[in-house]
Amino acid sequence: MAIITISRGSHSMGKAVAERVAEKLGYRIISRDLLLKTSDKFQVPQHTLLQAIHDAPGIFERYKHTKQIYMAYIRSALVEMVAEGEVVYHGLAGHLLLKGLDHVLKIRITANLEGRIARKVKEEGLTEQKARSIIMDDDEQRRKWTRKIYETDPWDSSLYDMVICIDKLSIENAVDFISSAALTEPFRKTEATLKKSQDLLIACNVKAALVEDFSDANVTCEYGNALVYSTEKDAHNIKFKKILDRLRKENSRIYNLEVHTGVTAPINAV
Repeated sequence: MAIITISRGSHSMGKAVAERVAEKLGYRIISRDLLLKTSDKFQVPQHTLLQAIHDAPGIFERYKHTKQIYMAYIRSALVEMVAEGEVVYHGLAGHLLLKGLDHVLKIRITANLEGRIARKVKEEGLTEQKARSIIMDDDEQRRKWTRKIYETDPWDSSLYDMVICIDKLSIENAVDFISSAALTEPFRKTEATLKKSQDLLIACNVKAALVEDFSDANVTCEYGNALVYSTEKDAHNIKFKKILDRLRKENSRIYNLEVHTGVTAPINAV
């Protein structure tokens, strides 16, 4: 069974579609509870995480590595939540946070601007001008954020397996399309996809443990064998060594943990 990510702009009915897909397939749905999981796992206040993933890129850049730290934490928590599959995630950048997992069905829900404005006016009692301003600003912030963090545009259709324009379709139409796709062969959970999820989780956990003090370190993992790509200086740092020793002792799924220096990390490294 698939992992489904649904990307959408505000008031595009993506939330309703995600909830109905989860209900129809019997999947767990994840959205804001990702922040709760991250907060509990890494002892970071939820409001700080929320600010980090929604505010303009420049706000957090005054603090060294802050953005990288929080995104590493959030990715680690999300990968842990989806590791067993059968999940619908509708939140920021799910299709990018779960990059590297083949059985993720990546969906983008779009809707025309005028329809989104009308829904916001009806739901919140705003003037049309105010609703337009809020939606356009939100779209621009999301676009800036994704470009800054991932160097890509969230409106790029090549990032998704399916882009659904909801304007001429009902919510149920969209649900049927997504549900049918989720049950096809490429998105089925297998022993291989489960193992790949576990390996990605190990890599993300190692990255999260290192990122605050060693943000340039990158990690890969295959069959429980984790490789950390770092600078020569970091590799000989006492704190760096202690973190890795702790990870070896605490994570029984790590069969081997090695450090490589002077080598360029693969493009799939975390």
